[in-house]
Amino acid sequence: MLYLFCALLAAGLIAADQLLKWWVVVNLGGAAFDGAAFSGLWLSQPKPLIPHVLGLNFATNTGAAWSILEEHTWLLSALSCVAIAVILWALVTRRVGGAFGTISLAVVLAGAAGNLIDRVRLGYVVDMFETLFINFPIFNLADVCVVCGGIAFCVYLLFFHDKWKIKS
Repeated sequence: MLYLFCALLAAGLIAADQLLKWWVVVNLGGAAFDGAAFSGLWLSQPKPLIPHVLGLNFATNTGAAWSILEEHTWLLSALSCVAIAVILWALVTRRVGGAFGTISLAVVLAGAAGNLIDRVRLGYVVDMFETLFINFPIFNLADVCVVCGGIAFCVYLLFFHDKWKIKS
């Protein structure tokens, strides 16, 4: 039952990420967006979601956070494929015990898959969330999944992994 929940959670997060990216391109990208890769391009002023904290914008990125490995989409795609394969292996072979660790890996998997879809389909990642109170890279829902799921998995490794019997 847990693994079915994780599969549905990952599929739902991937769908939400892709739908949000589509909505942002259609509604904030406007006529200036023609499908070409615009690394680091902003096509609109941020629309406040939470005033003075978080805005919605349209940007593209051929790299990772802070445009690391910009224009190396093939390498980032390959790394995403490896990460997805390792996570799937860990889930299928039940190397992670307990709901907390399993769910956190499913969330990371969803984030990696969401950005991989963009890289393969578009050649770049669509980003939309912009912090308004600090200078921080624009990010997307898939990035949130990778970061939050990764932090949760680290918490699992540090505090909980020895509490559950892990199949070896």
